[in-house]
Amino acid sequence: MTKTLSFACVHFTVAFTLAWLITGSLTAGGLVALIEPCCNTLAFHVHERLWQRRGTLTAGTATPAPC
Repeated sequence: MTKTLSFACVHFTVAFTLAWLITGSLTAGGLVALIEPCCNTLAFHVHERLWQRRGTLTAGTATPAPC
C-alpha cells in the first residue's frame, strides 16, 4: 500500500500541474487533480492485486519447454 500512496502523491502533483497549465485555473486544476488521481490510484491498486493473483495462479502451471 505504501507504493500505491507514493504513486498517488506523484500522480496528484502531475495531474494538478498539467490541469492548471491547460486550464489556467487553480480551481479547475485542483478539482481535476483531486478526482482523477483518486480514481487512478484505486485502479492501480486493483491492477496490482490482479497481477499478483495472476502470478500465483500461473506459478503452479508451468508450460513444458519446447524441444
